[in-house]
Amino acid sequence: MENFTSIKIEDSLKNSLQKMNFIKPTPIQGMAIPAALEGKDILGTAQTGTGKTLAFSIPLINKLILDENAVALVMCPTRELATQVLAAIKSIISDKISIKTALLIGGESMQHQLRQLGNKSRIIVGTPGRINDHLKRKSLNLIATKYLVLDEMDRMLDMGFTPQIEMILKFIPKDHQTLLFSATLPENILRISKRYLINPERISAGSTSAPVEKIKQETLYVFKENKYNELINQFLSRKGSILVFVKTRRSADKMVKRLKEEGHSADAIHGDLRQSKRDRVINSFRKGLKRILIATDVAARGLDIPLIQHVINYDLPQVPEDYVHRVGRTARAGSEGSALTFLTPDDKPMWNSISKLIDPNFKTELNKFTKNHKKNKKFKTSFNNKRKFIDQNHFRFRNKKKFFNKDDYSFSNFDKKKKLPEFKKSPKYFQIKLSERSIKDAYRKDFSYKKKKFKNRNSRTKYFIFKKHNQK
Repeated sequence: MENFTSIKIEDSLKNSLQKMNFIKPTPIQGMAIPAALEGKDILGTAQTGTGKTLAFSIPLINKLILDENAVALVMCPTRELATQVLAAIKSIISDKISIKTALLIGGESMQHQLRQLGNKSRIIVGTPGRINDHLKRKSLNLIATKYLVLDEMDRMLDMGFTPQIEMILKFIPKDHQTLLFSATLPENILRISKRYLINPERISAGSTSAPVEKIKQETLYVFKENKYNELINQFLSRKGSILVFVKTRRSADKMVKRLKEEGHSADAIHGDLRQSKRDRVINSFRKGLKRILIATDVAARGLDIPLIQHVINYDLPQVPEDYVHRVGRTARAGSEGSALTFLTPDDKPMWNSISKLIDPNFKTELNKFTKNHKKNKKFKTSFNNKRKFIDQNHFRFRNKKKFFNKDDYSFSNFDKKKKLPEFKKSPKYFQIKLSERSIKDAYRKDFSYKKKKFKNRNSRTKYFIFKKHNQK
């Protein structure tokens, strides 16, 4: 498949592709579209930003044009990805193609979604949670589903959507075509593909564990207390829009608040925001109204913003595979971009896992941080007067270097600086067999401490007389 004009699709769909200036397909599109048009199940993997959405959207629309009673269902892990998938599908549906769509995601009005379903929508895009809600309400009927797409399946499994996906598949007839797309291909997806896909066509475009080649990847070794100041330096030295990934929602809000106080144009996106707020944040960043976007991993998948020129990993992801999706937010559709990762001493194990994922021949690097070893410093510990003797034969005294052997009653490595009493210097002193009690008494001066003196109880006042206060 060299260009879109050579594929066997309906003329109305081919004309809309020409209007969108889609001429030459990407590798994943060139392999997936012909197989999907033949009605085969597909297990497709490709790097992010390589056109997977169009790879399943063109056969989907063509199938619905040929069969006016068929319904297509597309499941996505996040609201943002579902919104962008539906926008991509709508972009290639011209006026001559009368197919209605519905977006079923959380955080939006249920009444609006019910009106969309009431208009006999034939393309349904949504997240597993909200699709299940409509199935329980009996407001969604999937009996006529002939085309099923599971987009970013690895992410849906990571988010715990497996039970909900299995529940949805019970409402879909067995006679349907399934397309499973993912950026990575772990073992759990291979097991699921054997259960839900029938003789799937295995399609892979490029390495699934390595970022796009046009992404310039850099690392910066910093200490934790210097990370924020170094981040500000990167903002000042770089031009263009910047996407910063942090670990938690709280840290995202905290960082945005501080950046705004310092005069930076920044905003945050994470799972706690309402859908309307998330849409406003993404739109302002896409239009260039905000230069800096602080995000959690909720934005690592499916966020297609061509303006992103730099990605900064302020915190490393929890899963090594998420690093590929993070840096894949830049260098979209053949453009160039850069990805900078901050590394602290605590990040070494996770960074080694990420490096092994990207390059199987990776060898663990030496630690690039200089550790401050304590040199020429005496080991000091607080002495406990109530410390018991360590064993029956040896007694440990205040100075660690001084030991007294009970068997031969001789000192070894005693502190020369400390002067012993005259009678203790006599050789006869060490030849006398002493008992444990006498040994303790002999060194009581070294361990003695002053006890608090209490008054005699007989001298204390035993009776107290209280005088009543006369109120005048």
